[in-house]
Amino acid sequence: MEFDWSVIADAMPTLLSGARVTILITLVGLAGGMILGVVAGTMRAYGGVILNAIALAYIELIRGTPMLVQVMFIYFALPMLANIRVDPLSAAITAIMINAGAYIAEIVRGALLSVNKGLREAGLALGLPTWKVLFYIIGPLAFRRMIPPLGNQFIISLKDTSLFIVIGVAELTRQGQDIMSTTFRAVEVWSAVAILYLVMTGVMTLVLRVTEKRMRIL
Repeated sequence: MEFDWSVIADAMPTLLSGARVTILITLVGLAGGMILGVVAGTMRAYGGVILNAIALAYIELIRGTPMLVQVMFIYFALPMLANIRVDPLSAAITAIMINAGAYIAEIVRGALLSVNKGLREAGLALGLPTWKVLFYIIGPLAFRRMIPPLGNQFIISLKDTSLFIVIGVAELTRQGQDIMSTTFRAVEVWSAVAILYLVMTGVMTLVLRVTEKRMRIL
């Protein structure tokens, strides 16, 4: 069978539309995941027994279950339990948010604890409140160390959006499947889908590497 480039040309507008949805889910989900991760990670690093236990329970629950199960629970089970209707896009964003947040929390915890304790003690000795010590002294140093593992998590989350095909989200993989079901050109369609994923992850990797280089600890 010959490779038909016209199939890719015809499919590209629809695939790009799916790629935009993939990017939207990834960006919004990771923004929420960063907030959850920073809060939970800080609770794990500096919270008391109760806060630490709450954060640990959240992290272990999410890391111990597949994202596919999580999004199915949000989309199908949550309406039955709490009478809350969730549209597919919102369910996808929420799944990325809570899943990435759990992994980011451990990245944040590790980075915070890797900073020399003497800096925290020095800040407190100067009379600074704890939140200022974390925000102005420990935070910037820890963030630099978070960038490589955060980059890995961001790329994983982007690729995980393909799982949302199961709830009908019109992301890139779903659009590819719909096109293939009408054209029966699997090689061309999935090659185009793979290339678009490579482009998106490549751009993300480049941005993260530039950021890491600019903030590198000497």
